[in-house]
Amino acid sequence: MITRREAALRLDIPLEMAVRHGIPGRLSAEEVAELDANPPAWLAQSRANRTGKKPVWVTLTCDICGFTESVRPKKWWPEFAYLSCDFHGSDELPEPRPGHSRTEIDGIGSRFIGIVDADS
Repeated sequence: MITRREAALRLDIPLEMAVRHGIPGRLSAEEVAELDANPPAWLAQSRANRTGKKPVWVTLTCDICGFTESVRPKKWWPEFAYLSCDFHGSDELPEPRPGHSRTEIDGIGSRFIGIVDADS
């Protein structure tokens, strides 16, 4: 059995859409495969409306320990030079390149800090 969240990941739809269209809290991998292979009208329409510009889900990976998490991307996220879990120290990452300044952004996913290196 897999969770509704995992089903949404596999179908590449937002969790809110899975809830709205009655995907149960737990279902079998076979049921998800059937939805993917023979999508109901709402899922087929959602896939047809995609522009491909913004992903539905992204996988965040800590550049220090390799921990991963799949989350919905936020519009306000800049391009990150690095991602690290919030319990790692900044001294565990490489120094910014010469001529660049570093900014840390908290609250990325459930436990990440986004590192942005920009021209000074």
